[in-house]
Amino acid sequence: MKNEKKNGHGLENSMVEPQRVLVCDSSKYMSLLTSPDRDFLLSSDGAQVKVSELEGKVIGIYFSANWYPPCRSFNHLLIDTYEQLKSCSSEFEIVFVSSDEDLDAFNTFHAGMPWLAIPYSDLEAKKELNRRFDVEGIPCLVILQPSNDKGDNIAAFNDGVELIYRYGVQAFPFTKERLEELQEEERKKQESQTVASLLVSHDRDFLLSHANNKKVPVGSLAGKTIGLYFSAQWCIPGMKFTPKLISIYKKIREMLQSEVSDDVQDFEVVYVSSDNNETEFESEFDSMPWLALPFGDDAIKNLAKYFDVRGIPSLIILGPNGKTVTKNGRNLINLYQQNAYPFTEARVEMLEKKMDEEAKNLPKSEFHAGHRHELSLVSQGSGGGPFICCDCEEQGSGWAYQCIQCGYEVHPKCVKAVERDPGSDS
Repeated sequence: MKNEKKNGHGLENSMVEPQRVLVCDSSKYMSLLTSPDRDFLLSSDGAQVKVSELEGKVIGIYFSANWYPPCRSFNHLLIDTYEQLKSCSSEFEIVFVSSDEDLDAFNTFHAGMPWLAIPYSDLEAKKELNRRFDVEGIPCLVILQPSNDKGDNIAAFNDGVELIYRYGVQAFPFTKERLEELQEEERKKQESQTVASLLVSHDRDFLLSHANNKKVPVGSLAGKTIGLYFSAQWCIPGMKFTPKLISIYKKIREMLQSEVSDDVQDFEVVYVSSDNNETEFESEFDSMPWLALPFGDDAIKNLAKYFDVRGIPSLIILGPNGKTVTKNGRNLINLYQQNAYPFTEARVEMLEKKMDEEAKNLPKSEFHAGHRHELSLVSQGSGGGPFICCDCEEQGSGWAYQCIQCGYEVHPKCVKAVERDPGSDS
């Protein structure tokens, strides 16, 4: 389960901080990896490795399962990070704690992992590790870091997934001091961030345009509000969101062109592709009215890592000064359409207040055509919060119609009101 930190306006903070630190005797943690009749772990080829061989190493306790897509996605990144660290002779090891549904699923998943695992049959050890580290969701990576040269106690960070996503191999050895160094480097990068620093590479200073295969200089985006749109042709949520974004993009551009003020800013979107091949990229880009980074460009991975993009579609908004306005552009588009522009905190505050005023005139409850139970109007302060609308399947926050019985939630704008007997469930 990802631990997102957001401010009151749904705008994500950029710095990663340790969610929790535990310091305990290292021998106690070593004992958690064993049981009364087992002093070994399993390698992916079934070989037994003594737990004692892990002493003095930085250890990642990896809670995961083959059946959960986010685990499979993170697993690829973790394997890449692990293999890079091992190739540098780093004193690092991972122990897989499975939440798979059966032994075959465990064997299949572990076979693709280059690290060790608690035997699937040792249920007590797995339960104790989950309990000891208070694991509430997967994937979860708990980093056990020897806190001094003697290795006589261990500091445990339970936000290893955040660190791997954010920093990869650079996070090693996962100490508080190393994390502070990375945060300082990140802060300096953000302070000096410009459109050029994000989109220009050593051998490319242009973006692709549809106009006769024209190459548009990155410098031409200076002073504009920019949306970096991470998506792909194969992305099912993107298939729904891309047409919506195209419509909103055109409306924002039309709105800006109708303004007569000299200080009106322009709006542009840049497609950052995760397509599988160039044919898919060209097909997807052909449907878009905006610019794009070339397929396979090095900047694509760098941007995804820099902005901590873990799922697509995602829309990052840059202000006219090139600084990040919000990583939450997709949600703001879904909530406020073209009215979200220019996506600033002040704009969001104004729209939230407007939504609060409009909510005063909404029915306190409704029957929705897509659900059998009565739905109650809730706000973030009265039992609501960030949600996925069960009707349009897009993000929502603030006000919602919620089923108290089963948690079903929809945007107020998505409610299709029907007449129904309040005592009926049909």
